[in-house]
Amino acid sequence: MLTCIKDLAIKLAPRLIEIRRHIHSHPELSGQEYQTAAFVAGVLSSSGVHVQEGIGKTGVIGELQGTGNDNRLLAIRTDMDALPIQERTNLEYASRQKGIMHACGHDVHTTVGLGTAMVLSQVAEELPGKIRFLFQPAEEIAQGANWMVADGAMKDVSAVLSVHVFPSIPAGSIGVRYGALTAAADDIEIIIMGESGHGARPHEAIDAIWIASQVITTLQQAISRTQNPLRPVVLSIGKINGGRAPNVIADQVQLLGTVRSLHPETRANLPKWIEQIVANVCNSYGARYQVNYRQGVPSVQNDYALTQLLQSAAEEAWTSDRIQVLPEPSLGAEDFSVYLEHAPGSMFRLGVGYKDRSINHPLHHPQFEVDESAIITGVVTMAYSAYKYWMHG
Repeated sequence: MLTCIKDLAIKLAPRLIEIRRHIHSHPELSGQEYQTAAFVAGVLSSSGVHVQEGIGKTGVIGELQGTGNDNRLLAIRTDMDALPIQERTNLEYASRQKGIMHACGHDVHTTVGLGTAMVLSQVAEELPGKIRFLFQPAEEIAQGANWMVADGAMKDVSAVLSVHVFPSIPAGSIGVRYGALTAAADDIEIIIMGESGHGARPHEAIDAIWIASQVITTLQQAISRTQNPLRPVVLSIGKINGGRAPNVIADQVQLLGTVRSLHPETRANLPKWIEQIVANVCNSYGARYQVNYRQGVPSVQNDYALTQLLQSAAEEAWTSDRIQVLPEPSLGAEDFSVYLEHAPGSMFRLGVGYKDRSINHPLHHPQFEVDESAIITGVVTMAYSAYKYWMHG
């Protein structure tokens, strides 16, 4: 079966590169993936895959029924949206949409999902159960997985697999990670309320900007001294709004930021911990405050048995020296974690780095590029893992 999957994938390689380049040239922002979704649906239909459109707003589901009597349903999830970044790669197939770019590899993810469907549709009679392909919108704004789940994408699913490109691993290799793969990502808004006054008479006012700066400094210092260093927390304030004029002491400042963590217990305590620090600083200087903490997506926790399945399938396909067991998680976030609240799953890292380049630009960089030979590595790994899923009881 592995030889058959590899042969089919190699035959499809030129078409898959065409598909990826088409998607790369026509990127669409989160929740606006109309053309991408229509294109995906067309490719699936022409491969004999049953298609449902408009799932999760702009998402697409493809279903492939095997011929066996195994009732388990395996889902394979990929995402389709691009980022608000102006591409600077000078590629002939660079983005044609001003200020929008596939800088996170979702064009590759979609292509791997389509390639896997195209390969498996040709060996459907060898599949004991059903496969559901989830093409998800709006991953970059961490909304799409919730939309898909709300529309029944995970109904009856027994397990779910996914993939994410990784420029620091060379093309031809993959990375697997047991346990925590990504961090929980939460949003925070802190409002500091002081008293306005003349810039020359600070003692008559309560300076919200100065107090806000104390809050930021204290939070960063407190992380290193009150949080367990073996359970990382990253708090970054990315936006500050406040002040009216250079000679007027600000009466209000808004701080907006992101909070990343890996351990559920740590995460559960963060809102109270942050509020306590903000309160202590504000009370010291007579300011009032408001803390709004919004929980985003949880941490992706890869299932042990499914990660083992991915690793063994990849080792059979590519030999073990091309498979890395990743020692560390990422503090990036992934809404793949939302699906894991409904079924066990695992996401692997697909190496897309060029071996002969000294610099492979990171994700979300305007010059991010992928070595397209990685597409076949991704398709074979995913398709063979899917086949092996039913062989392992």
